[in-house]
Amino acid sequence: MLVVVSDTHAREESKLQGRTAEAVREADLVVHAGDFYREPVLNAFRSAAAEFRAVYGNNDDAAIRDRVPEVRTVEYAGVRFAVTHRHRSGDTGLVMLGRGRDADAVICGHSHRPRFDDSGGLPILNPGSHAQPRGNRAAHAELIPVEGDGETGVDGKLVTTEGETFETFRIEGDDAE
Repeated sequence: MLVVVSDTHAREESKLQGRTAEAVREADLVVHAGDFYREPVLNAFRSAAAEFRAVYGNNDDAAIRDRVPEVRTVEYAGVRFAVTHRHRSGDTGLVMLGRGRDADAVICGHSHRPRFDDSGGLPILNPGSHAQPRGNRAAHAELIPVEGDGETGVDGKLVTTEGETFETFRIEGDDAE
């Protein structure tokens, strides 16, 4: 399972709780889409996750920016993700970033609003914030490899920290027919 989180905005800890904490511990890979805030939070995620990838956000300190990139590409279950915290040109910029990295989808953060949108030519996944939802649901995303003969992709869901799934989706990999 791939777990996606973002926008922790903490000084010393991951603020993982409930289903989000369980999912991070169970995951094959955890991706954080930026805004840890301070370096001990990045360290806490690295300790909690079996495998971990991250980008920095606009509120991350210099120590985090020295350790993780602004943009990266992550592959999981035959799906190539472009990962960034935000793009100044909004969804159009995110789609262009994803296409420039030959991605099947884009993972981003910043808004604290969990959403999946595949209406713009390239799917965009924002897991929201598990720690500071700012009027939205406290959430994360869970992605499971598609089971099937020759298919690549993931079945995904947006999940609250209490474990309630409130949106499901599928992202197909490049090899999908």
